[in-house]
Amino acid sequence: MDMAVARGAFDDEADLCVRAAWLHYGAGLTQGEVAARLGVPNVKAHRLIARANKLGLVRISIDGPIAACVALEERLSAKFGLGFCQVAPDLDDEPLPLRTLSLIGSRYLSNALLSGEHAVIGFGHGRTLAACAAALPRISVPGVKLVSLLGGLTRRFSTTPFDVIHRLVERTNAEAYVLPLPFYANTIEDRAVLLDQRGVRPVVEMGIGATLRLVGIGTMEADASMLQTGMVEREEFEEARRAGGVGEVLGHIFSARGVRVETELSARTLSMPAEDIGRQRTVAIAGGRSKIEPIRGVLASGLIHGLITDERTAKALIA
Repeated sequence: MDMAVARGAFDDEADLCVRAAWLHYGAGLTQGEVAARLGVPNVKAHRLIARANKLGLVRISIDGPIAACVALEERLSAKFGLGFCQVAPDLDDEPLPLRTLSLIGSRYLSNALLSGEHAVIGFGHGRTLAACAAALPRISVPGVKLVSLLGGLTRRFSTTPFDVIHRLVERTNAEAYVLPLPFYANTIEDRAVLLDQRGVRPVVEMGIGATLRLVGIGTMEADASMLQTGMVEREEFEEARRAGGVGEVLGHIFSARGVRVETELSARTLSMPAEDIGRQRTVAIAGGRSKIEPIRGVLASGLIHGLITDERTAKALIA
C-alpha cells in the first residue's frame, strides 16, 4: 500500500524523517553520520529512519517530499516563471553535486520514459546529464525515440566524454538518433553546409519537435566543460565572455539578464535556433557553486520550462 505523505501534511518531524531516509539510503551514510549531519542523537536518527520505512517512504528510491525543498520549488517557479521545478535535498558537499543531481535526474527521466507521454525525447550533453544516464536503471521502452539536440564532436572530431545518447540506449532499448557533427562549426559557411547534409536536417527537426528535452547548463568560467573538452577554442570562448556571456544551453550563450549573446561563436552553433528551445517542454538539470550565475541567466531568458536542481543551488538562486 502506498503510504507516501502528502505534500501539504509535512511538519518539522516529518521533514527530518524523510531527510534522514534520503541521507541513509540515497547517500549511503551510516546512522551515526546521519545523526551528525542532522544534529540529532544517534537514537533519534535510528528512529527517524525506522519511521520512514514504516510509512512506506522507502522503496527503490525515497519517495517523500521535504517541506523546505517544496517551498524552494514554489519560490523558484514564481521567480523565473517555471512550469515545473524539482529540488533535491543535498547529499554531497562537492562543488558540482553530481550524486544529488544524478539521483533526482535519473528518477525524473525514468518516469518520463515509462509514462508513455513522450514519443520523442531530446537530450543535450554534459557531465550532469551523463551522470543521470549512468544512474538510470535498466528499463525497456522500445517505442520511445531518443534524439541528440546538438553535435557531440570536438573541434578535432573526437567524441565528448560526456555523451548521453549512447549510454541511454544501453539502458532503455530505445531507438536513438544522433547528430554526427561538432558542437560548433568552424565557420558560419560550414554550419550551413553541415546542416544541409542528408540525414542531418531530419534529426534537427526531430529534436525541435520532441515534446520533452533534457538539457544541461554550461558555465563560461575557466573550467567550463565545452572549453576543457575541446568543443571550442579558448580565444572564441573568451570573446563570448567579454561580450557578457555567463551561461550556455544547447550552444547558445546568454547574459546575466537572459539576453542571447551574439558573437561569431553563437552564429556557428549546430543545434536548433534559440527561439525553438522554448516551444516545447525543455527541462534543465543543473546545480553547483559555479552554475548559479549561469542558471540564473539561462532561466531569465524565459526559454526553459523546468528546472531540476539541488537544495543548496536553489537557495542561492532565490537569494
